[in-house]
Amino acid sequence: MQHVSSLTLYDQGDHKFIMLGWEEQEEEVAVQTNQYVISSGGEVLLLDPGGAHVFPRVLANVAEMFELKDIRHIFYSHQDPDVSSGITLWLSMAEKATVYISGLWVRFLPHFGIYDVKRIKAIPDKGDTISLSNGKKTTVIPSHFLHSTGCFSLYDPTSKILFSGDIGAAIFPRGTRYPVADDFDAHLKYMEGFHKRYMASNDFCRRWVRIVSSLDIESIAPQHGALIKGRENVKKFLAWFERLACGVDVIDDIYGR
Repeated sequence: MQHVSSLTLYDQGDHKFIMLGWEEQEEEVAVQTNQYVISSGGEVLLLDPGGAHVFPRVLANVAEMFELKDIRHIFYSHQDPDVSSGITLWLSMAEKATVYISGLWVRFLPHFGIYDVKRIKAIPDKGDTISLSNGKKTTVIPSHFLHSTGCFSLYDPTSKILFSGDIGAAIFPRGTRYPVADDFDAHLKYMEGFHKRYMASNDFCRRWVRIVSSLDIESIAPQHGALIKGRENVKKFLAWFERLACGVDVIDDIYGR
């Protein structure tokens, strides 16, 4: 069984952005997922920490680096089980954490075993910010219908990393997974099928690109696949995504008639 270690994407003073590792066996029965951590000013922000399937490994990864009491924020890009079905476990371990998720999904969380929603903060459709105790802020950016009806990306202006949720995802054949895509052109073959089927339409792609193009982005960190690293690769991805025909644009291909 192959173990891939956590990868520090940014480390400057008391601010870190970390991509957690994975176990190869996780991919035998479930979709590949990435989990990330931002640590700043003694506070920890978890990004899409995942479902029950990966909870023991993710918890161990986080506990190796941080005190669980310092987990104060848990951001969920959307409601899918690979993103958020571990929420009950995380709230029991991170007793001081607030959960951030689209307001569309707050009333669905009880189906994952959450009955006290006082620790859940509903993100409004137009986005929000998550403020850290040292004055730093992350920006929550609408990414609705890419692919969920209510979902968000999160931009960290300190590291200049955009956590994009399912946007930028790649699905690797078994045994070929890698953490960082240095060559976007070679990586594209693992991205095309997912985006054409899961993204709702090119209208939403273009709207999201218009928003994030105003940001200073060094890397894009998706919830599946590999980090899109470097400004040139980010530029290539945004140009590709802006032109992508997907969802209702290719409905005849999906339905077969």
